[in-house]
Amino acid sequence: MKSIFIKLNPLVLTLLLFVFSCTDLSEDPYDLLTESDIGDTPSPDVLEALTAPVYTRLTDLMFGWHGYFDLQEECSDIIVTPARPNGWVDGGTYRNLHMHSWNSFQSQPNSLWNRAFGSINLLNTRIAQYQTKQGFEGAIAELRALRALYYYLLLDNFGNVPVVTEVDLLNKNATPEQKSRLEVFEFVENELTEVMPLLNEAKVYGKMNKWTAKMVLAKIYLNAEVYIGAAKWNDAIAQVDDIIASGLYNLEASYSANFSVKNETSNEQIFSIVYDATRSGWLHYPWKTLHPSSAATYDLAEQPWGGSCAIPQFIDTYDTDDARINIWIKGLQFASNGTPVYNSMDPALSSVQLNYTKQIGSVDETKEYEGYRVGKFEIERGVTGTAISNDVPLFRYADALMIKAECLLRLGQPDAAATIVTEVRQRAFLENPANAVVTGSELMAGSKYNYGKYENGVLLTTEGGADIQYGRFFDELGWEFAAEFHRRQDMIRFGVFTSKSWLSHSPNGEHRTIFDIPQSVLNANPNLQHNPGYN
Repeated sequence: MKSIFIKLNPLVLTLLLFVFSCTDLSEDPYDLLTESDIGDTPSPDVLEALTAPVYTRLTDLMFGWHGYFDLQEECSDIIVTPARPNGWVDGGTYRNLHMHSWNSFQSQPNSLWNRAFGSINLLNTRIAQYQTKQGFEGAIAELRALRALYYYLLLDNFGNVPVVTEVDLLNKNATPEQKSRLEVFEFVENELTEVMPLLNEAKVYGKMNKWTAKMVLAKIYLNAEVYIGAAKWNDAIAQVDDIIASGLYNLEASYSANFSVKNETSNEQIFSIVYDATRSGWLHYPWKTLHPSSAATYDLAEQPWGGSCAIPQFIDTYDTDDARINIWIKGLQFASNGTPVYNSMDPALSSVQLNYTKQIGSVDETKEYEGYRVGKFEIERGVTGTAISNDVPLFRYADALMIKAECLLRLGQPDAAATIVTEVRQRAFLENPANAVVTGSELMAGSKYNYGKYENGVLLTTEGGADIQYGRFFDELGWEFAAEFHRRQDMIRFGVFTSKSWLSHSPNGEHRTIFDIPQSVLNANPNLQHNPGYN
């Protein structure tokens, strides 16, 4: 098991082994520790054990079934899960995300809501239980910062949600009041500002510390114009400047090092979600994206399901020298022993070697081999289940740098922004270093993305991307952070999410910038109402 904790005594080690082996994340492993175990002035070991389960829950939120990844990427212009010829039925959920036709019954927003508020309820319980004890101040600050992170996710995706800090006010019989997006924004800002002096300034892998809290603040300031109608570019810069000045983080020499099986050694990770395929979470993306025959390529015991792939229009934006295009699995496919692997869904193609092509038909119809597959996270060979053990970075140092660059660009300092973007690009252009250099005027130009309805390799409508303000910088975000929970938020901030067409998608209303409150929640709480534009 990857360790994010210090050396533990036997009692606490027993607790943690239980936490990471538990498959039901609704369990409350804190109850294994008694008041006498904890004491009035707890040891560091006990403090670590008390916070462990709230981090374990993040694994389910991010990559559980219909998790946060789907919610941020499947509705974007980079990734789609189209219909495949194997007859796998998903109830239309991925089509709804692509077409922006979801409603209050959509599974992915429901999952985020339930998982986030379930964790918030647990956090509220533990904060209330230990906030009056001596020696718990740092742990309480950490838990409050983590609660603010959950509320940031809710702020971004739903906008208008209850803000609950009391115990048991999120159970099935509770009816907390709905807050405005401004009130949720202010809660996140105030909570993080208040606990900041008590947060750990050291690098503690996979845990909330001062620098992770600053990244959350930087994110809400970066998107403040969307959230509350007021730009806060300088405030965002102030937060990431502190992270940069700390000297604790740096860009990895290799882009792929951030996503390797052993990526917990990366100095670029500001905050990562810790996965272990044998004990916690379910990082199943190789199975979600690869063709079943690709099991032979990676010696997987379980066949993949053959779904998610890249939208060709995005692939066409890459510079041919940009090594980051290699996050996509493409071309002829071979088994680990070098022999060809073949198509298997359509009997007529069973003797044809599997060849992942760039072009796909539409969201409603594709061939089994169509579409580059997501390979950003290294796929460990010989995995026996349907999960891999790579940790998932939520905030990277590259993100901090790009936040500063974007804010400088929007504040009228394009050349300073270009210097930062060039720094981030350099590791992707080692063979042709000159191509890594970008200028301020280039960042201010439009996007290379050729927007419009697209089917079977043919652009049916022409919308282009030249009209997107700072479109080239928007492209840079896509190349650096594709398949990293970024694209929906970035598209909204750059005005693309509800204004452009891609693949089979057409614009479907400004209200799509947030999701609706789940219908089951509305039914249970008369104090809540649909978000604007939904009914």
